[in-house]
Amino acid sequence: MDERTDLLTIGQLARRAGLSARTLRFWSDEGVITPAGRSAGGYRLYDAACAARVEFIRSLRELGFGLDDVRRLLERGETVAEVAATHVAAIDAQIRALKVRRAVLSIVSKRRSTLEETALMNRLARLSTAERVQIIDDFKADVFGRLDIDPALRERVRDLRIDLPEDPTSDQVDAWIELAELVQDADFRARLGTFFTLNTAAPGKEAPPGGTIWWARQVVNTVAQAREKGIGPGDSAAAESISAMFGDADLTAVLASLEAGIDAGAERYRVLVSRVRGRKGAPDATDELRWLETALRIAVEGQAARHNPVSTPSGEAR
Repeated sequence: MDERTDLLTIGQLARRAGLSARTLRFWSDEGVITPAGRSAGGYRLYDAACAARVEFIRSLRELGFGLDDVRRLLERGETVAEVAATHVAAIDAQIRALKVRRAVLSIVSKRRSTLEETALMNRLARLSTAERVQIIDDFKADVFGRLDIDPALRERVRDLRIDLPEDPTSDQVDAWIELAELVQDADFRARLGTFFTLNTAAPGKEAPPGGTIWWARQVVNTVAQAREKGIGPGDSAAAESISAMFGDADLTAVLASLEAGIDAGAERYRVLVSRVRGRKGAPDATDELRWLETALRIAVEGQAARHNPVSTPSGEAR
C-alpha cells in the first residue's frame, strides 16, 4: 500500500475533515468508516471514498444523528428522509419535555416552592392527556353538576375542552399547572359552585341581577373607563354609573353576586383557562371588579340610609 500516493493517514484525513484523529479512530472501530488498507507499519490508510463518507457522517452528526442512525443509512439502505423524520419526532418530544421542565422550574423559582410542592407541580405537568381530561371532567361534574341549568347549557359545559395542545407553549404549560392545582382544591370548587349558583339562570327564569357583571364585558369596560378618568368608587359619577349599569336591580343581590365571584377567584380561573387554551382573552379585570365592589357597597349603604333615616334626640329624622 506504500506505493499508492492517493491514500491518507488518519492524521491527514483528520486535518482535511476538521476532526480529531481520536474521533476517526472511534468511527473506524465502530465500523461506520473502513480503512482502504494499512501501511507497512500497520497504520490505517484512507482513500477518497473514505474521505467523502467522513464528510457525510460529520454532517449527520452535526444534525444530531447518532452512529446507530448512520449505520441504518449506510448498511440497511434507509433514506436520509426516513431517518430525518424519526429525528424530527424525537426532537419535538424533547422540546415538549424541555417546555414542561422550564415551566415547572419557573414556577418553583417564582413561588420559592418546597420539595413537596415541586414534586406535585412536576407530576401535574407530566400527566397524560387522559389524566388531564379526567381532572377537568371531575371538576366540571362537581361544580356544574349541582346547578339547575338549561340542558343545552349543561351540554355545552360538558363538551368544553380545557387541555394542552399537542405542542404547548411554555406559558400554556405554566397555566395548566396552576389550573390543575386550582380545580382540584375542594374549597375552590365549593366557592365557585356558590358563585355560579348566584349567577346562572334556572330554566325558564330570568337571569340573576348580578349575572351581567360576569357574562357581559361591557360592565368591566365601563368601570375601566371610569378608573381611567380618575373617578373614585365613592364619587357621584360612580353612583351614576352604577345606576346606568344596573337600573332598578336589587343592588344588594348584585353585590352578593360580585363578592361571591371575587371570593371564588372566578377571574383567575377565567384567565388561566384562556391561557391554557392559547387564546388571547380579555385581560385580568380583578382591579375593576374590586373598584365595582366598593362602589356597589357604598351605593347599597346609601340606599339603606335613605330607607332607614336616623332620628335625632328631638325625634326629627336626619
